[in-house]
Amino acid sequence: MIEMEPVIGLEIHAQLKTATKLFCSCPVARGDEPNSHICEICSGQPGALPRLNARAVELAARAGLALGAEVNEISIFSRKNYFYPDLPNGFQTSQLDPPICQGGGLAIENQTGGKFIRLNRIHLEDDAGKCLHDEQRGQTLVDLNRAGTPLIEIVTEPDLASSAQAVEFIKKLHEILVHLEVTEGRLEEGEFRCDVNISLRPAGAAYLTTRAEIKNLNSFRHVGQAIEYEIERQTGLYDQGQPVIQETRLFDPARQETRSLRSKEEAHDYRYFTQPDLPPVVVTPARLAALRAALPPLPGQIRSRLLAQGLTGEQAAVLLDRRQAVEYFDLASQIFDQPGRLAALMTELLLPACQRDNISPLEARLTPATLAGLARLMADNTLSRRAAYDLFPELWEKGGDPAALARARGVTQVSDAGAIAALAAEIIAAHPAEVQNYRAGQTKILSFLVGQLMRRSQGAANPKLAGEVLTKMLNE
Repeated sequence: MIEMEPVIGLEIHAQLKTATKLFCSCPVARGDEPNSHICEICSGQPGALPRLNARAVELAARAGLALGAEVNEISIFSRKNYFYPDLPNGFQTSQLDPPICQGGGLAIENQTGGKFIRLNRIHLEDDAGKCLHDEQRGQTLVDLNRAGTPLIEIVTEPDLASSAQAVEFIKKLHEILVHLEVTEGRLEEGEFRCDVNISLRPAGAAYLTTRAEIKNLNSFRHVGQAIEYEIERQTGLYDQGQPVIQETRLFDPARQETRSLRSKEEAHDYRYFTQPDLPPVVVTPARLAALRAALPPLPGQIRSRLLAQGLTGEQAAVLLDRRQAVEYFDLASQIFDQPGRLAALMTELLLPACQRDNISPLEARLTPATLAGLARLMADNTLSRRAAYDLFPELWEKGGDPAALARARGVTQVSDAGAIAALAAEIIAAHPAEVQNYRAGQTKILSFLVGQLMRRSQGAANPKLAGEVLTKMLNE
């Protein structure tokens, strides 16, 4: 039996972070009343002329620059003709040749090692509306609020060879595009979704075989599951001597399987032709140079810097995953230079609170200066970890000076060696048996004695100093 290998290519649609739609001034919004954000242009009224959103062009070019693509000085829009109820014009306005960006790629790392995944193109297009199926009334309703929303489609070459590689690629791409504020990237809202093209060929072969396309995957997990199922399905067909049909399929997460939707179209089926109502898209060399100069450090570069500052890989990943978290961290680090302690407070306290209240770190009342002050109190043993964490909810709600709040609550640690020595003498006198066992070599008893001292001080004693004082007195 011939050993087969998967060949996988991806088409990723990312909704651009613009205030208005691609060809009109209607707002990009979600969750509002159906058909409340439409006009004669995005609803496809005869004679309405589109007007290109310049911000969408800049965001597409920014994505291309970050991914090492060539940004074409001139690109054009075409009409992609097909019929569906949520497509009001009867065509999608997209880019065929030339698109705004060509080439580029992204390096990935996973269990199978490193690999560079080439990009074929990045092009601009508008989104369709949305069909709402009312099963009780047996009706399908159309909401055009989403129609005309600006998208970029990022098309890879068929360089991926496993579900793990595909998932790693889209995660890394998502991280870059969200970091650059090209897209909000909310997968649950369909703002970042993926089509997967997959085929099998004899291992080591250079040619491509018949592929199936799995549409509209908006979950990293579902991408991996759909690919695994499709590899198994196509392998079974080859083993049985049956052909793989070129078709479009949908993934059913409940059943963990793909289902046939329709035969797969080719480019000529869409009867592409130049959109006569739109002029060519021009990105001048001067504008491109300005966009390149304004490109911020990419997540990989920031991750390397955070690791060099002493953060763990997990801490760096959490900061990079939350909008404005790295900026907040950098501001706090300018005030108090203990990055590890700041990162711990952010990942354990600040960022979960931001997620709960649905705000970004820089929108919080607890400012970077306040967090830095709390970290400093922990570092100089003015506050125990428990006391600092107990103060956090009030600082989160009101902000303010953590040192003043600690004094007002009476939770500052006792770090006076004389006061702790007096407590230690009381503990030693109250536990003669434990003291004798310690002096006989059972040194683990020290933890018990420190705990007793902390209890007697009602948690106010500096535990590190308590251990040092007790050790000294027990060994005298």
